[in-house]
Amino acid sequence: MVVAIDGPAGAGKSTVARAAARALGFPFLDSGAMYRAVGLMTLRHGGAASEQAERLEIQLGERVIANGEDVTDAIRTPEVSEAASKVATNDRVRAALVEKQRALLDAGDWVAEGRDIGTVVAPDAAVKVFLNASPEERARRRAAELGTDLDTVLRDQALRDAQDMGREHSPLAVAPGAVELDTTGLSVDEVVARIVELVERAR
Repeated sequence: MVVAIDGPAGAGKSTVARAAARALGFPFLDSGAMYRAVGLMTLRHGGAASEQAERLEIQLGERVIANGEDVTDAIRTPEVSEAASKVATNDRVRAALVEKQRALLDAGDWVAEGRDIGTVVAPDAAVKVFLNASPEERARRRAAELGTDLDTVLRDQALRDAQDMGREHSPLAVAPGAVELDTTGLSVDEVVARIVELVERAR
Protein backbone atom coordinates (compact mmCIF):
# COMPACT_ATOMS: atom_id res chain seq x y z
CA MET A 1 0.00 0.00 0.00
CA VAL A 2 1.24 3.49 -0.89
CA VAL A 3 0.24 6.49 1.20
CA ALA A 4 0.91 9.66 -0.83
CA ILE A 5 1.29 12.92 1.11
CA ASP A 6 1.60 16.12 -0.92
CA GLY A 7 1.45 19.82 -0.12
CA PRO A 8 3.35 23.10 -0.26
CA ALA A 9 6.54 23.93 1.64
CA GLY A 10 5.97 24.37 5.37
CA ALA A 11 2.74 22.37 5.52
CA GLY A 12 4.43 19.78 7.72
CA LYS A 13 4.74 17.04 5.09
CA SER A 14 8.11 15.62 6.12
CA THR A 15 7.42 15.64 9.86
CA VAL A 16 3.93 14.18 9.44
CA ALA A 17 4.94 11.61 6.81
CA ARG A 18 7.89 10.39 8.88
CA ALA A 19 5.69 10.05 11.98
CA ALA A 20 2.90 8.37 9.99
CA ALA A 21 5.38 5.87 8.52
CA ARG A 22 6.59 5.07 12.04
CA ALA A 23 3.01 4.63 13.30
CA LEU A 24 2.10 2.35 10.40
CA GLY A 25 5.38 0.43 10.32
CA PHE A 26 5.96 1.52 6.70
CA PRO A 27 9.22 2.80 5.18
CA PHE A 28 9.31 6.54 4.43
CA LEU A 29 10.11 8.00 1.01
CA ASP A 30 11.25 11.62 1.32
CA SER A 31 11.20 12.85 -2.29
CA GLY A 32 12.50 16.25 -1.18
CA ALA A 33 15.68 14.58 0.09
CA MET A 34 16.26 13.22 -3.42
CA TYR A 35 16.07 16.70 -4.96
CA ARG A 36 18.27 18.05 -2.19
CA ALA A 37 20.83 15.31 -2.87
CA VAL A 38 20.91 16.25 -6.55
CA GLY A 39 21.28 19.92 -5.56
CA LEU A 40 24.18 19.02 -3.25
CA MET A 41 25.94 16.93 -5.90
CA THR A 42 25.49 19.68 -8.49
CA LEU A 43 26.94 22.29 -6.10
CA ARG A 44 29.89 20.06 -5.31
CA HIS A 45 30.71 18.61 -8.70
CA GLY A 46 29.14 20.96 -11.23
CA GLY A 47 27.95 19.66 -14.58
CA ALA A 48 24.36 19.16 -15.62
CA ALA A 49 21.90 18.56 -12.78
CA SER A 50 20.15 15.97 -14.95
CA GLU A 51 23.35 13.92 -15.10
CA GLN A 52 23.67 14.07 -11.30
CA ALA A 53 20.04 12.92 -11.02
CA GLU A 54 20.50 10.04 -13.43
CA ARG A 55 23.58 8.70 -11.64
CA LEU A 56 22.22 9.29 -8.12
CA GLU A 57 22.17 6.19 -5.94
CA ILE A 58 20.16 6.88 -2.81
CA GLN A 59 19.06 5.04 0.31
CA LEU A 60 16.29 6.63 2.34
CA GLY A 61 15.68 5.93 6.02
CA GLU A 62 16.58 7.58 9.30
CA ARG A 63 19.74 8.67 7.47
CA VAL A 64 20.01 9.72 3.80
CA ILE A 65 22.83 7.97 1.95
CA ALA A 66 23.66 9.43 -1.49
CA ASN A 67 26.30 7.78 -3.68
CA GLY A 68 27.63 5.95 -0.63
CA GLU A 69 27.89 9.05 1.61
CA ASP A 70 25.75 10.03 4.59
CA VAL A 71 24.38 13.43 3.50
CA THR A 72 21.57 13.71 6.08
CA ASP A 73 22.89 16.97 7.53
CA ALA A 74 24.59 18.32 4.40
CA ILE A 75 21.32 18.45 2.42
CA ARG A 76 19.59 20.66 5.03
CA THR A 77 21.67 23.82 4.58
CA PRO A 78 20.10 26.97 3.07
CA GLU A 79 22.49 26.74 0.08
CA VAL A 80 21.37 23.22 -0.72
CA SER A 81 17.71 24.16 -0.22
CA GLU A 82 18.13 26.88 -2.84
CA ALA A 83 19.96 24.51 -5.21
CA ALA A 84 17.21 21.89 -4.73
CA SER A 85 14.54 24.45 -5.68
CA LYS A 86 16.43 25.19 -8.90
CA VAL A 87 17.05 21.59 -9.95
CA ALA A 88 13.40 20.71 -9.19
CA THR A 89 12.33 22.94 -12.11
CA ASN A 90 14.48 20.88 -14.53
CA ASP A 91 12.26 18.46 -16.50
CA ARG A 92 15.05 15.91 -16.99
CA VAL A 93 15.87 15.92 -13.27
CA ARG A 94 12.20 15.37 -12.41
CA ALA A 95 11.88 12.56 -14.96
CA ALA A 96 14.96 10.78 -13.60
CA LEU A 97 13.87 11.08 -9.97
CA VAL A 98 10.24 10.13 -10.67
CA GLU A 99 11.53 6.94 -12.30
CA LYS A 100 13.62 6.16 -9.19
CA GLN A 101 10.69 6.95 -6.88
CA ARG A 102 8.33 4.68 -8.82
CA ALA A 103 10.86 1.85 -8.68
CA LEU A 104 11.00 2.17 -4.89
CA LEU A 105 7.22 2.40 -4.47
CA ASP A 106 6.65 -0.70 -6.60
CA ALA A 107 8.05 -2.80 -3.76
CA GLY A 108 5.89 -3.10 -0.64
CA ASP A 109 4.25 -0.55 1.63
CA TRP A 110 5.41 3.09 1.71
CA VAL A 111 4.54 6.50 3.03
CA ALA A 112 5.79 8.93 0.38
CA GLU A 113 5.78 12.71 0.57
CA GLY A 114 6.44 15.48 -1.92
CA ARG A 115 4.64 17.85 -4.23
CA ASP A 116 3.62 15.46 -7.01
CA ILE A 117 3.38 12.01 -5.39
CA GLY A 118 -0.39 11.65 -5.72
CA THR A 119 -0.62 13.41 -9.09
CA VAL A 120 2.42 12.05 -10.96
CA VAL A 121 4.57 9.52 -9.09
CA ALA A 122 1.84 7.30 -7.60
CA PRO A 123 -1.56 8.38 -8.94
CA ASP A 124 -2.96 4.96 -7.98
CA ALA A 125 -1.90 5.28 -4.32
CA ALA A 126 -4.43 3.69 -1.96
CA VAL A 127 -4.45 6.80 0.26
CA LYS A 128 -3.76 10.32 -1.00
CA VAL A 129 -3.51 13.28 1.36
CA PHE A 130 -2.90 16.95 0.57
CA LEU A 131 -1.57 18.79 3.61
CA ASN A 132 -1.85 22.55 3.84
CA ALA A 133 -1.74 25.30 6.45
CA SER A 134 -2.18 29.07 6.50
CA PRO A 135 0.70 30.98 4.83
CA GLU A 136 1.61 32.53 8.20
CA GLU A 137 1.71 29.15 9.95
CA ARG A 138 3.80 27.60 7.18
CA ALA A 139 6.25 30.52 7.23
CA ARG A 140 6.52 30.42 11.02
CA ARG A 141 7.42 26.70 10.92
CA ARG A 142 9.93 27.23 8.13
CA ALA A 143 11.57 30.21 9.87
CA ALA A 144 11.92 28.18 13.08
CA GLU A 145 13.39 25.25 11.15
CA LEU A 146 15.92 27.40 9.26
CA GLY A 147 16.56 29.97 11.99
CA THR A 148 15.80 32.83 9.61
CA ASP A 149 13.63 35.95 9.50
CA LEU A 150 9.86 35.39 9.24
CA ASP A 151 9.25 38.17 6.69
CA THR A 152 11.98 36.81 4.43
CA VAL A 153 10.51 33.32 4.63
CA LEU A 154 7.01 34.65 3.84
CA ARG A 155 8.33 36.44 0.75
CA ASP A 156 10.35 33.44 -0.44
CA GLN A 157 7.43 31.12 0.27
CA ALA A 158 5.06 33.16 -1.92
CA LEU A 159 7.55 32.96 -4.80
CA ARG A 160 8.07 29.23 -4.27
CA ASP A 161 4.32 28.56 -4.19
CA ALA A 162 3.85 30.47 -7.44
CA GLN A 163 6.68 28.48 -9.06
CA ASP A 164 5.40 25.14 -7.79
CA MET A 165 1.81 25.76 -8.88
CA GLY A 166 2.69 27.40 -12.18
CA ARG A 167 5.34 25.08 -13.59
CA GLU A 168 4.50 23.24 -16.80
CA HIS A 169 5.41 19.75 -15.59
CA SER A 170 4.18 18.23 -12.32
CA PRO A 171 2.66 21.42 -10.89
CA LEU A 172 1.64 21.40 -7.24
CA ALA A 173 -2.04 20.42 -7.18
CA VAL A 174 -4.52 18.41 -5.14
CA ALA A 175 -4.61 14.91 -6.64
CA PRO A 176 -7.98 13.48 -7.68
CA GLY A 177 -9.39 11.57 -4.72
CA ALA A 178 -7.01 13.17 -2.21
CA VAL A 179 -8.21 14.13 1.26
CA GLU A 180 -7.29 17.73 2.09
CA LEU A 181 -6.06 18.31 5.64
CA ASP A 182 -5.44 21.80 7.02
CA THR A 183 -2.74 21.38 9.68
CA THR A 184 -3.04 24.93 11.06
CA GLY A 185 -3.29 24.67 14.84
CA LEU A 186 -3.08 20.85 14.81
CA SER A 187 -0.37 18.84 16.51
CA VAL A 188 1.66 16.29 14.55
CA ASP A 189 -0.02 13.49 16.52
CA GLU A 190 -3.48 14.77 15.57
CA VAL A 191 -2.61 14.86 11.85
CA VAL A 192 -0.97 11.43 12.00
CA ALA A 193 -4.07 9.99 13.71
CA ARG A 194 -6.21 11.24 10.80
CA ILE A 195 -3.87 9.62 8.26
CA VAL A 196 -3.76 6.31 10.15
CA GLU A 197 -7.56 6.37 10.22
CA LEU A 198 -7.64 6.85 6.41
CA VAL A 199 -5.23 3.94 5.95
CA GLU A 200 -7.32 1.66 8.17
CA ARG A 201 -10.41 2.53 6.12
CA ALA A 202 -8.58 1.78 2.85
CA ARG A 203 -7.37 -1.66 3.96
